[in-house]
Parts: sequence; structure tokens; C-alpha cells
Amino acid sequence: MTCTRIALIHATPLAIDPIKDAIVRHWPEVQCQHLLDDSLSQDRVREGRLTPAMVQRFDTLARYCQAAGAQGILFTCSAFGPAIESAGAATGLPTLKPNEAMFEEALAMAQTGRPLRVGLVATFEASIASMSDEFMDLARSRHVQAEVTGCFVPEAMGDLAQGHAQAHHDKVARAVAQLPTCDVILLAQFSMAAAQPLAQLSTSTPVLSSPDCAILALRNQLNHD
Repeated sequence: MTCTRIALIHATPLAIDPIKDAIVRHWPEVQCQHLLDDSLSQDRVREGRLTPAMVQRFDTLARYCQAAGAQGILFTCSAFGPAIESAGAATGLPTLKPNEAMFEEALAMAQTGRPLRVGLVATFEASIASMSDEFMDLARSRHVQAEVTGCFVPEAMGDLAQGHAQAHHDKVARAVAQLPTCDVILLAQFSMAAAQPLAQLSTSTPVLSSPDCAILALRNQLNHD
């Protein structure tokens, strides 16, 4: 029996361990290909926007993974939504944005009679605008009224990159505790997943992180195709 092979494409090395952990929990038998281009996140910050050249690079990365035998692709970088959509169209493979499944879970919490109040916490500032737009687009397509409050946590990503995980988790948890009243709180990046337990202790509002949701969604999609 041929093993399913998926590609995980990363724009920061900080996203790799969280998705590996989720795969161990939910899909240990899958064969994985990890591809890292950490210049993508650097270029996204420098340019201040998603450029056509960046979109082309995503198409190239996806085609490379397809040529290497990947049957599905999960991008773990949260600030590149339109580029990921383009990559999926370029290959025709099941291709997931990192936060699609988490968004769906959040939208399922909507109640009739008032907008769904969403807190979006990010340690990579460029993620907030792009993810807010993606969430609102999905909400409209599901006929759900929603409001998004973004919160950037400065210095936390640097803490994580320097090996100071507890400092990262503490900053994220403090930011979560300071949000206005929400129905659900989303941790924007894969790299924030390990902060979820501490963040949840700081609030009674459900706090979601994306790696588990994402790998389960890709597994289900490929197993049903």
C-alpha cells in the first residue's frame, strides 16, 4: 500500500516543530516533505505587501513539491493567503492555508442575533491584516456576521527564535488576557501553538491554535478524495 505523501512549506523555521508535533498526534503514518524558505517572511516585512514576485515563488515551491510526489500541500505561513491560493491553482493539488481549518472551527461558534467576536493574536505583525481579511471573507461566504480585534505581541517571536520559549508564552498569555470580551481567540501563527495552554489559563474564552486543526483537515480531505 502506497503511503500518502504531503508537503509542508514554511516561511520560518519556528513553524516546523508545531506541525511535526501535530502530525505525530493525528497522522503519524503520513510521509512528510518539509520545505523552508525563511527569506519569504523577511521579504514580506521589507516590501510591506505581497508582491507578484512573491506569488510566483509560491507557485514555484508548490510545483516543486508536486514534482517530488506530494499529494497535498499545507503552507504554514500565515501572511500569504492570496499566494497560497495561487499555488493551489498552479498544481491542482489539495492545498491548505495554515488557518483555514481553525477559522472554520471558530465560525462554528457563531450564535444567532449578534456578531461573532473574534480576537486575533499575532507575533508577526503582517499576519493581522491578511488574516483578518481572510477570516471576514470566509465569514461572509458562510453568512456569519463577525468582528475581528487584532492584537500584535511585540518581541515574542524574537524570544522564541532565541530559545526563550517561556518568555514567548508569557507575552502571548498576557496579550490574550488584555483583549476585550470575545467569543473565541485565535493564535495567528503555527509558531504560537505551544503558548496555547498558558494562554487558555489566562481567559475563560476558547483559545484556538492552528496546527492540529490544519493537519486534521488535510488528512480528512486526502482520505476522502
